[in-house]
Amino acid sequence: MVERQHIPVMLNEAVEGLAVRAGGSYLDGTFGRGGHARVVLSRLGADGRLLVMDRDPQAIATAQAAFAGDPRVSIRHANFSTLAEWDETAAGLDGVLLDLGVSSPQLDEASRGFSFLADAPLDMRMDPTQGESAADFLAHADEREIADVLWLYGEERFSRKIARAIVERRKEAPITRTGELAALVERLIGRREPGKHPATRTFQALRIRVNGELGALERGLEAALERLKPGGRLSVISFHSLEDRMVKQFIRDHSGRVQGSRRGPPVAAAPARLAAVGKAQFPSEAEQAANPRARSAVLRVAEKLA
Repeated sequence: MVERQHIPVMLNEAVEGLAVRAGGSYLDGTFGRGGHARVVLSRLGADGRLLVMDRDPQAIATAQAAFAGDPRVSIRHANFSTLAEWDETAAGLDGVLLDLGVSSPQLDEASRGFSFLADAPLDMRMDPTQGESAADFLAHADEREIADVLWLYGEERFSRKIARAIVERRKEAPITRTGELAALVERLIGRREPGKHPATRTFQALRIRVNGELGALERGLEAALERLKPGGRLSVISFHSLEDRMVKQFIRDHSGRVQGSRRGPPVAAAPARLAAVGKAQFPSEAEQAANPRARSAVLRVAEKLA
C-alpha cells in the first residue's frame, strides 16, 4: 500500500520549542515518518546529535533508510518510555520531543486496524510484534473491564451499553474485524454528532488500552526529566484531553508550586525542576484547514531548571 503524504503537526512550533543549538543533543521519541526529526537535524552542526526512537517497526525502517549514513544520528526501536535506559542518553539531552497518539501512516494503512473507515483485522498495536491486539482484549475482558476502558480512555457515555453488546455478540463469534465493531457501535448509538463517526471514542479507547499509552506517557515524561540537562527543553504535542492533562499536570507538579487544596493546609512544594515556556499552543486556522488531523493538537513546552 502506498502511504499518503505524512504532514507533521505543529512542525515549526514544536521544533522552535526545543531551541535547537548546533552542537546540542536531541531526542525525537516518536519518529513516525521523521518530519520533526528532519528539521531538528537540519539545525545541527557536525558535533550535534539526533537520537530517534519509535515503537513501530515501520517507522524505524523509515528512519534507517533516511539516516543510516549520518554519523550524527542514532536509531532505536523502542517505546519512548524507556529512553532513560538507552545508553545514548546517559550523557544528557538538550531537548526531547514527543508527538503523541497514532500517526497518519498507522491510520491510513487499513491492515493495522486503527481505523473504522475500512474493514481490516482488529489489531491496533503500534508495535505488532508485542502485546495483545484489540481483538484479543475484547475476546477475554469481562463486561465491566470493557466498559471501564471505553469510559476512562474514550469518555464514551454509552460505554456500558457498548460493552454489554460486545459481550453478547462474542457468545456467537468473536469480534475480529474493524468493520464488525464499527457497525455494532453505530447500530447501538446511531450518528448523534454531525461529522463524527459514532465509533470514534470506542476505537480511541481500545487503542490507548492496547498500547498502554497513558502509562507510557507517564514513564516517558519522568525519563525525559531525568535525562534532560539544565536548560534542556521538553516539547510535547498531545491530541486528546487525557494526554494534555497529564502533560500539564506533570509540568505543574515539577514547577515548585505549593500543592494542596483550599480546604486543607498547603503542602510544602518540592524543589522546582521544570518551568513552563509560554502557554499552551494550538494549530493555526490555516494548518487546521490544510491538515484536519491537527485540529485537536495541543503543544506544551517546558525547560529543565538548574
